[in-house]
Amino acid sequence: MTMLSEGAIEALSNGSDANDFVLQLTNIRKIEGGNGLPRFRVMMSDGRHTLSSFMLSTQLNYLIEENTLSLYCICVLKRHVTNILKDGRRVVIILEIDVIKRAEEVAGRIGDPTPYTESQTKPQQTTSNHDSRPPLQPQNRNEMNRGFSKDFGKKGPAAMPSTPGGGSKVVPIASLNPYQSKWTIRARVTNKSSIRTWSNSRGDGKLFTVELVDESGEIRMTAFNQEVDKFFGLIEAGKVYYISKCSLKIANKQYTSVKNDYEMTLNGESSIVPCEDSCDVPMVQCDFVSIGDLENKEKDSIVDVIGVCKKTDEATHFTSKSNREMSKRTLHLIDISGKLVTVTLWGEEAEKFDGSGEPIIAIKGAKLSDFGGCSLSASFSSTLMVNPDIPEAHKLRGWYDKEGHSMEGQSLTEMRSGGGGGNTNWKTLTDVKTEHLGHGEKADYYTCIATIVYLRKENCLYQACPSQDCNKKVVDQQNGMFRCEKCDKEFPNFKYRLILSANIADYGDNQWVTCFQESAEAILGQNAAYLGQLKESNEAAFDEVFQQANFNSFIFRSRVKLETYNDESRIKATVMEVKPVDHKDYSKRLIMNIRKLVVQ
Repeated sequence: MTMLSEGAIEALSNGSDANDFVLQLTNIRKIEGGNGLPRFRVMMSDGRHTLSSFMLSTQLNYLIEENTLSLYCICVLKRHVTNILKDGRRVVIILEIDVIKRAEEVAGRIGDPTPYTESQTKPQQTTSNHDSRPPLQPQNRNEMNRGFSKDFGKKGPAAMPSTPGGGSKVVPIASLNPYQSKWTIRARVTNKSSIRTWSNSRGDGKLFTVELVDESGEIRMTAFNQEVDKFFGLIEAGKVYYISKCSLKIANKQYTSVKNDYEMTLNGESSIVPCEDSCDVPMVQCDFVSIGDLENKEKDSIVDVIGVCKKTDEATHFTSKSNREMSKRTLHLIDISGKLVTVTLWGEEAEKFDGSGEPIIAIKGAKLSDFGGCSLSASFSSTLMVNPDIPEAHKLRGWYDKEGHSMEGQSLTEMRSGGGGGNTNWKTLTDVKTEHLGHGEKADYYTCIATIVYLRKENCLYQACPSQDCNKKVVDQQNGMFRCEKCDKEFPNFKYRLILSANIADYGDNQWVTCFQESAEAILGQNAAYLGQLKESNEAAFDEVFQQANFNSFIFRSRVKLETYNDESRIKATVMEVKPVDHKDYSKRLIMNIRKLVVQ
């Protein structure tokens, strides 16, 4: 029989910070939060006494939801913090716990424990009738169940040192909730955003956000307008601060990947004081997912990932639908699983990123997409770390320097080539036909290197609706106006759009493909507006653009699908992306293919 840590309940109730107590779980109570997110209060036993003042931190909710923590299981309390309520009682916040014997392996309750009260070890203080207080724990099971959730939202400050110049105590992030009034946290800034502005019917505004971490958990903090001016220059990423007197509210999970039910907002009374003694505050909290396991995650999942940046694409610039100039850059990450995934960086992060030396990249809060098969996107709320000083990074570097650098890696996209997209599912044009790509229920995606053999310039340009989000062909009204049926409007102008048919070939076969705006412009080396002007004013120069584009080689990422029109079925190939050939990378891939053939 497993021996429980007799006396542990008394020690924890008296504020002991020791860990590794062996306890038995004897009751679980679910408490619905104000935002619908549950909290779990549990009762623990050491064989002699029970104590119901245990609260599971929300990041451990999955243990109960997956039935790992269940009635009568035996646990080891690995890490906890203690809060003191206003009436002097203590609440033990469980931060880490291991189950050493599951419930089905235990024959019920161990021993005959009784509810623990302070009066069992301390003399009862004499009080007047007007100041009488009930004992800490109810004396029978019915009273215990009725009082199980009482006062549990009212966490007070922990018994920790006061902040410099402040009257409140330092509390762990995991214990914060909206019912507290006076608290201070000591936390490290792991991510600081740039200042973002907005303008709408209610006026103009600005904000910035930071992500904070301590040993108990993490939380997001936002500053608006005046607080932006006051605090933006004070806060530095990587530094530790005492932070107090912020507003606390339920977190909007739509805008943050931080694992906390609440978020902080700076206000006019907020205080931020630098902390010099910060060596014991962790740098970051990540729950890394192996690249090889990403295919098992749901679309739009928010994940933490770490890998070696095997390849970095050049930054590209484009105009968004909201008519804003934007930039992006794609990274190719590989980890010990031998799988590759692409990660897209945006804005300033994309511009300044340097991938030289094949650095270790850790990204906290990346969004998983099925675009191109399986890819990640680092949004403004993500945290990007280059060569972080963490054990996972050191392990990954050792593996890559020893053996990983010689691996080509298997793309997750290639694994999903049967449907949903593709980035590096390399095929020859012969493979496309012999493997019958596109004949399934879903479209297939592949990548090839091919040469332009012929471009059909007839009808490659059309007059489109000038609206930002509409590319529908307009009808010339012959009165100086152009009508868009989709928008149901007439315009005095239009914009040119490209739809280009091209015949591409490699050493084994050829294929007709359709190229729309961006891919067609990449092939022709000119934008649609300029080509439209040439066609109207200089037919010879227009023809020359097409002649110059012939017999150039590109990397084509294409989508193929069997389509039926007028009872005739044929494969339709659409080019999704066109890139120049990276001959160094292409040569490496050919060498790897040759080595595989030699082994076979």
